[in-house]
Amino acid sequence: MRAEQIHAARARAPSLIALHVIAAAIVAWIYAGQVARLELAGWCAVVAAAAGLIAVRRMRTRHRGDTGATLAELRATGVEGAALAIVWAVAPLVFYNDASHHPGLWLIVSVLMVATAVAAPLALAVCAFVAGLGAAVAVRLGIAGDYPGTVAVVAIVALLCAAAIARTRTLVAIRATRLAIDERDETVSLLLREFEDDGADWLWETDAARRVVRVNARFARACGLDPQAIDGMPFLQVLAGPSWEQGNFAAGLHTLAAKLKARESFRDLRLPVMVGGAQRWWEIAASPRYDEGGAFCGFRGVGSDVTEQRASADKINRMARYDTLTGLPNRLMLNEALVRAMAEAEKWGNRCAFMMLDLDRFKAVNDTLGHPIGDRLLQRVAERLAQLMGKSEMCGRLGGDEFAIVVRDASDTDAVEKLANRIIETLSRPYEVDQHTLHVGASIGVAMAPRDGRTAEMLIRSADLALYRSKDAGGGVFHAYEPQLHAQAEERRVLEMALRTALERGEMHLNYQPVVDAETGGLTGFEALLRWTSPTFGVVSPVKFVPLAEEARLIGPIGEWVLRTACEEAARWPRHLRIAVNVSAEQLQSPAFVATVASALAGSGLPAERLELEVTEGVFMQGKHATKVLERIVDLGVRLSLDDFGTGYSSLGYLSRTRFSSIKIDRSFVTAASKGVREAVAIIRAVVALARSLGMATTAEGVETEAEHAMVQDFGCTKVQGYYFGRPLPVEEARRLACRGQNAAAAA
Repeated sequence: MRAEQIHAARARAPSLIALHVIAAAIVAWIYAGQVARLELAGWCAVVAAAAGLIAVRRMRTRHRGDTGATLAELRATGVEGAALAIVWAVAPLVFYNDASHHPGLWLIVSVLMVATAVAAPLALAVCAFVAGLGAAVAVRLGIAGDYPGTVAVVAIVALLCAAAIARTRTLVAIRATRLAIDERDETVSLLLREFEDDGADWLWETDAARRVVRVNARFARACGLDPQAIDGMPFLQVLAGPSWEQGNFAAGLHTLAAKLKARESFRDLRLPVMVGGAQRWWEIAASPRYDEGGAFCGFRGVGSDVTEQRASADKINRMARYDTLTGLPNRLMLNEALVRAMAEAEKWGNRCAFMMLDLDRFKAVNDTLGHPIGDRLLQRVAERLAQLMGKSEMCGRLGGDEFAIVVRDASDTDAVEKLANRIIETLSRPYEVDQHTLHVGASIGVAMAPRDGRTAEMLIRSADLALYRSKDAGGGVFHAYEPQLHAQAEERRVLEMALRTALERGEMHLNYQPVVDAETGGLTGFEALLRWTSPTFGVVSPVKFVPLAEEARLIGPIGEWVLRTACEEAARWPRHLRIAVNVSAEQLQSPAFVATVASALAGSGLPAERLELEVTEGVFMQGKHATKVLERIVDLGVRLSLDDFGTGYSSLGYLSRTRFSSIKIDRSFVTAASKGVREAVAIIRAVVALARSLGMATTAEGVETEAEHAMVQDFGCTKVQGYYFGRPLPVEEARRLACRGQNAAAAA
């Protein structure tokens, strides 16, 4: 702002010299006969010199332009104005001596002050000059006794100073506006320069008939057409391209046509455009134009090619909605599809379904062969699953080995059940992955909307409960949701909460079931059986709380307590009696389990050979880690027993890889054999023969009658366990039985 004032003063510097020189010459002419010529000449020279010096000073700032000025430079102009005022004060104070010359002098002085106030852009210099010269005139008039004239001069000086200040303020405001405009223009220029360099956007314009006018060269290049060919062509035809003749327009083009017809502004409108035989995506915006009379004269807008941005957005959208491993829809997309399916079902009074699928035995593949093999297996599963989907089904992966299927039309319940069975059958076939033959199964839970849930969350929860039931049934099956499953889930939740504090509250105890020699009936040991008596639920079956403890990761501390308690009790018995303790697969996954066994033996003083750990075939599905842990336990001197052999994943490989001391025959085979089932008889005979060949003992479980005892004796079983010889006993009774040395038959 200061620079603008200096710049304006510099432009008027020549006029300043001329004004003062002419005014001084006129004053000299007026007083030529009254004042000595030398004095007049000297005074005129001083006026010319002062005016010239000020003009030169202002002209010297030309090399800096008008980009900046200091406050000191602006204040210096006030000194210049005061200096001129002092020089001019000589005329009224010194030369004035004849009233006849009064009008001429006052006229010259008045013109000089007015001209300075009007023409000079520096308020400080003007005020200094006008106030100084006006003060000299007022003093002279006062001395002469012309008081009205004095007042008039003072008033004129005040008005001129105010006018000078107002004019300077106006100049400053104009300069501020100009700077703002310049800054805006510079910004626009930069944007336009970037626009020109980038070449991705273009301008377009139409007339009132929606024909292209004033074709922009970049717009023509974007269309792949000649500018002259586009000029005058309907804008919609340019965008429609080859489809214009066919009338097959994209939805975006219909929207654009509606906007143009309604003469509405629009922005961020995306539509596909065929350019050179390839589809491109454009984003356009425009506003209607009106002439001075308010008549519509067309549209003016801007467009840009957003094909790459759209491709990136599509890629990001796909990553957000598709599983990267299998390429199937992920949890988010499945949930969106389920919400849409439920909305459609509600709208048309139809039904939809949601299936949750979990692979059986997949964890064993991951643990034994590694995650890369597991990932490739999941890809094969996804391929088979996708091939089974029809038009109304969508399958996806929820995560891990969990998949889901959204059935949009589930009006035919039988068709949904057949699809579930077909999925289980297809996914259970062997897989060939990197020269490995892999066997996994599938468990499915099905929920129907709106019967089993009116929101997506409720339906997913219902399908999850049905899946839990399928897994609980052993896998390889599907179950539909039933209302009581929610009650069972709530019961499990409350039961789990009670189970978490059962151990520390002393609600758990061990019972001991006798194990006897099959030939003599003599007592050889006991099996420790965990029991839970809850103040809330009463006596809770191990069938119910043991799987719950495994799911809730509580089996570790509970199993450790069982092991230590059983060892401490067995240490009180005669030295020929052994204690058998069941161990779960989850316990064997703990790195500290071997140390826990060693600590329990050391703490109780029980010899290692008197402890027998019973494991089921399921532990071998947990991978090689379980086998290594069992080997380390055998190295401690502890005996191993394979429990429930033949009911799970029977394989001679388990027996060959691990040094078992005995095999336990499940009670289901004993019961079936007692009823004459030939398969059961054959299995028991085969197990006994196998055990003999491997130097292992065999224990028949669930012997409840004398006939069953005689039967297993005849089969060659070495040990027997069951209600015929003794039910599970409280610790005191078991201790008395052990210490009396009585046989199991007498105890019974």
